[in-house]
Amino acid sequence: MFRRPGSALERWLVRIGQLSLQKRLFIIYILIILLPGVLISVPVFNQLSHKYLEDVRKTNITALEFETVNIARSIETMERAAQLAVSDKDILYYLEQTSEPNTSELIDFNRNAVANLLRLQYNNPNVEHIRLYAESPFVIEIWPVFIQASRIRGEPWYEKVREQNGKELWTFDRQDRDPILRNVDAEKVNRPKISLLREIEYPIGRDVGIMQIDMLLANFFPNTFRDAHDGQSQMFVVDGDGRFYYDTSSPFLNRTGLSTQQLASRLESREPGVHSVTFTAGNRPFLCAYVYNERIGAYLMRVASLENALAAVNQTRNGMLAVILGLFAVLSAATYFLLSYILKKLRVLTESMKKVRQGDFNFDLSIKGGGEVGELAHHFRKMLKKINELIAEAVTKNAATKEAELKSLKNQIDSHFLYNTLENIKMLAEIENQPAISDALTSLGGMMRYNLQWTSEYVPLRDELNHIANYVAIMNIRFAEKIVIVNEIPDMYLDRQLLKMSLQPIIENAVQHGAAPSRKRDLTVTLRARTEGDAMIIELTDDGAGMPEQKVEALNRMFAEDDPERSAYCGQRADRPARGGIGLRNVNQRMKLFYGKAYGLRAESKEGEYTRICMSVPYIDSGGEL
Repeated sequence: MFRRPGSALERWLVRIGQLSLQKRLFIIYILIILLPGVLISVPVFNQLSHKYLEDVRKTNITALEFETVNIARSIETMERAAQLAVSDKDILYYLEQTSEPNTSELIDFNRNAVANLLRLQYNNPNVEHIRLYAESPFVIEIWPVFIQASRIRGEPWYEKVREQNGKELWTFDRQDRDPILRNVDAEKVNRPKISLLREIEYPIGRDVGIMQIDMLLANFFPNTFRDAHDGQSQMFVVDGDGRFYYDTSSPFLNRTGLSTQQLASRLESREPGVHSVTFTAGNRPFLCAYVYNERIGAYLMRVASLENALAAVNQTRNGMLAVILGLFAVLSAATYFLLSYILKKLRVLTESMKKVRQGDFNFDLSIKGGGEVGELAHHFRKMLKKINELIAEAVTKNAATKEAELKSLKNQIDSHFLYNTLENIKMLAEIENQPAISDALTSLGGMMRYNLQWTSEYVPLRDELNHIANYVAIMNIRFAEKIVIVNEIPDMYLDRQLLKMSLQPIIENAVQHGAAPSRKRDLTVTLRARTEGDAMIIELTDDGAGMPEQKVEALNRMFAEDDPERSAYCGQRADRPARGGIGLRNVNQRMKLFYGKAYGLRAESKEGEYTRICMSVPYIDSGGEL
């Protein structure tokens, strides 16, 4: 039962199978070109995108590494300033005094120690302030260096410094306030800074004050606050409390719509080294690279927008796709017309096949040349020739069959009269006690019945053997019992099909040429059968006079060259009896006509000893099966 295609794939395959060969080849060509193009383009574009992203990542990492070097240099500057500030013994004595100094001591201290500190600050222009906060109430304040600690006890970092036990503490502040002066320009105050704070002990274990070294963030992080304002990237500093410090004049945050809260969520690691992460905010892609500085307890971050990078990738990809599609369109059009030209011969061959299907076999195929189509056309011409030959052969065979049937009908007109007459003569012979005449009449009646009852071209082998037995019985009346038939054919071959009247002409030929009246001994004809592949070989060997080798060769050449479609041999009809019976050549022609040119007769003989005729026929049983 016909089953409808179930899956979508099966339905598509059915539809494709219904297309013309040109369209199917064109679809295959498209798939062959398009699929590898896609499979190659996807990794190429991915690699291109990865390269752009990697370039952006390297740019950000490089910027962070440079800024890290600047931070290390700024830390070194501030620590060196702090070390030099407390290396002066006069400063330490001044901070740990327990009574008020006199005027001369103050003048001398101001001229030497304070001048040295101010000189140290001026020699390091990036250092904004060097301040020493004294715990002793006897220390006279000398602005801007020596200040009473009571002025800073309200600062959030005051207690933290004292808890460090002499270790340094780094703090960030959004304003640079003076602990003494109050009426300072707001622009000068609103400058973010970083401070190095450390408790001063002198002698060891005695707290005498706090040292503060300040540096503006613009000097401590020079690239962060002087980064190129291209609107595509910006650097940020995030302190330990999560506060962001950056150049507020940059349009990056406003243009991208990012918030510091979104950026803070990307800081996930404090491990050494630069880390990077990509993320999307507001349908915009970004890359964030950051590094944690353990010395100052802060993150340094650089965020870059990937819109331009991806836009460049998309532009490159679109350009490549346009070139590929244009080239693909040109190649597809060229391929379509080339296939049309190549398959033109195939269409001519198809039209020729339609003519054959409609029964027209008389036309010439104009396709020439080599190649598969040319070879197919060559074999098609051969097939037409073979069909015409088979038609002619079938017509000839049908005509021969019809003629034989007509002859049989003519002979059957008086068959009952002849059979009754022979039966009456046989009864008279038996009444007159003439058994030889009675047996001869029985054999003659069998032969006549076999010849006149022609209902089929094929008969079992046993019927042919019975027929030649009747023939030999009659011939022995003529030759005085000198013909002997020796049947050595196994029973397994007796039901095999054979052309009617194919053995008797061979026996007749042996009797005519081997059993002459002057022969002094009997003529023995031996019958054998065997199989060779799909053929049955029947051998008829007589011990008559034999033939010379030249005559045997001429006879076999005649057998091999016989054309069953030619109906004349030396001016006589192929079906006309020759010299008392159907000749060997006529038997050979009939066999080739009904069985094919691979079958027929072959002669073997040795002069004065024997003659053997080998008959090759298909090995067919009584049911018509091989």
